[in-house]
Amino acid sequence: MAQPTPARTDRDWWRSAVIYQVYVRSFADGDGDGTGDLAGVRARLPYLAELGVDALWFTPWYLSPLKDGGYDVADYRAIDPAFGTLAEAEKLIAEARELGIRTIVDIVPNHVSDQHPWFRAALAGGPERELFHFRPGRGDHGELPPNDWRSEFGGPAWSRLPDGGWYLHLFAPEQPDLNWSHPAVRQEHEDILRFWFERGVAGVRVDSAALLVKDPRLPDFVEGRDRHPYVDRDELHDIYRSWRTVADAYGGIFVGEVWLPDTERFAHYLRPDELHTAFNFSFLACPWDARRLRASIDETLAQHAPVGAPATWVLCNHDVTRTVTRYGREDTAFDFATKAFGTPADLALGTRRARAAALLSLALPGAVYIYQGEELGLPEADIPRDRVQDPMHFRSGGTDPGRDGCRVPLPWAAEAPYAGFGSRVEPWLPQPADWPGYAADHQAQDPGSMLSLYREALRIRRATSGFGETPLTWLPAPDDVLAFTGADGLICVVNLSDTPARLPAHSRSLLTSGPLDDQGRLPRDTAAWLRA
Repeated sequence: MAQPTPARTDRDWWRSAVIYQVYVRSFADGDGDGTGDLAGVRARLPYLAELGVDALWFTPWYLSPLKDGGYDVADYRAIDPAFGTLAEAEKLIAEARELGIRTIVDIVPNHVSDQHPWFRAALAGGPERELFHFRPGRGDHGELPPNDWRSEFGGPAWSRLPDGGWYLHLFAPEQPDLNWSHPAVRQEHEDILRFWFERGVAGVRVDSAALLVKDPRLPDFVEGRDRHPYVDRDELHDIYRSWRTVADAYGGIFVGEVWLPDTERFAHYLRPDELHTAFNFSFLACPWDARRLRASIDETLAQHAPVGAPATWVLCNHDVTRTVTRYGREDTAFDFATKAFGTPADLALGTRRARAAALLSLALPGAVYIYQGEELGLPEADIPRDRVQDPMHFRSGGTDPGRDGCRVPLPWAAEAPYAGFGSRVEPWLPQPADWPGYAADHQAQDPGSMLSLYREALRIRRATSGFGETPLTWLPAPDDVLAFTGADGLICVVNLSDTPARLPAHSRSLLTSGPLDDQGRLPRDTAAWLRA
């Protein structure tokens, strides 16, 4: 039985936390109906405590038609019945906290579900129409969309209603965008934040944080215009300053999903009176290349330094190809559409690199996010086309395989039905035939497994003073080798070259992602943690 992890009591726990992302639908099925639920998460809390994480980030668990994996929210104050009840969520938050694990919930402020009471009232002609973006169409008979904006999922960002009018949705048609210039929208979201903070959550992840505010003229998109009509609008910062006041009253924190190429504009969201942290997509999207990884690390730390915010590091999430598969091909750059499942040799290469990348990311200063199943070394699953559920696939006309391959239900027990995910019916997405080989109970008995590597790395990280907080100092190293010092004399070395690398001077080895060669050198695609 896992022992409770001592809770970090300081208000800055988030600056160096290890946060585990839970995609509830695919984590663990407590009632055997094929869908993951809160009962399944509660049953696995000892596993998460033994893993050694500081917090859990839950992707949306709210009432939803699930047209986009829960990011189409019909009621922010209710748990979807497929997952459980609000009372169960409150128990989960409390039980996790007893084990030293905090909870972060997901807020989706850009849009709601088309089943949300506001939108249904708007379609009925009520004053709620002002809470969305309804416009007449262009063309002689209004048959053309109001502007040329494109949906993030492909196709026009507008859908036409039977009355001839159009409404805006930057994502799926079932996700109408809110009008953030209306005070009721702002008030509602501040009330939602209070609702969850009062139920004990420690933080909130903000989905699509840079997209909320639109140019009120809704102009056509013109490449190179001074201000984008709906990305990174200046008015956003007033919203997040108001939110920060709410969070500070509860000691809560925010992490924003902010995709911006302009590092100075990115840092604006992390000023002391706005969001606490934001996801670092540069590192996630970087190929397995020493020079580019070092550049990404340096740029990330530099862009956070002026505002005193900690960096975040992540290798994978519920929207991207899993690390093992991505690193198993030569071009490992971030790409939604290219899955490239590869050969057994590709899988072996990707696994070796993913192990090294885990030690690299966990050694860097700042917070680290681990997507469920990464600690098991799961590859991307090849979903039969007739079982795909992701709207990205359908909106692309079938050219984009979608994101279901990284959302396949987890394997818990090698000998149990459906690899221990649930007991009665097939999971909502099919598990590959080799999934039992990745099962957590099997890996827990293998000291060389990916799970054992993660457990030991997190144990060392928690036991080492200043881990995740001490500034990074690069050490001299050969080309294609990354070497730096960090917390409490820790040295991290990652060999991305084609030949074995000699380790720098050290007193002892703490952990390696793979065995050293017979001359004590670090093989290619291998990482080591050393004590100076």
